[in-house]
Amino acid sequence: MKLNELKSSPEAKKRKIVGRGPGSGTGKTSGRGEKGQKARSGASISPWFQGGQSALFRRLPKRGFNNARFKKEYTIVNLDDLNKFADGDVITPEKLREVGLVTKELAGIKILGDGELTKKVTVQAHRFSSKAVTKIEKAGGTAEVI
Repeated sequence: MKLNELKSSPEAKKRKIVGRGPGSGTGKTSGRGEKGQKARSGASISPWFQGGQSALFRRLPKRGFNNARFKKEYTIVNLDDLNKFADGDVITPEKLREVGLVTKELAGIKILGDGELTKKVTVQAHRFSSKAVTKIEKAGGTAEVI
């Protein structure tokens, strides 16, 4: 068999040519209709696009596991608030509640190192920042984790 002996198969169809002159029958808009996003060149719209309406997956409620549910929030007390107490006092969460520094104890109390501590006190709390511990010990007190 030679190249000049090849014949096209009877089921082969001629490719439709669009946008060419009056004889083709698909001139002007080339079978795309009139105007609109799909009539433009380079238009490709994803199957899930809903014409600017909020997408279905964004309208549905979120489900599944989320760690935010188990987040622990602590009531925060700064060091300069502890200057209300006298020298040598043992500061407990109950005493902080009596004085009014803590109104709602969430997962516990955390002492942060904001400000300066001038009194020598023993502080009992659930959490301490490292800065708070160094400042309490520098003032001559102790920090105890409950």
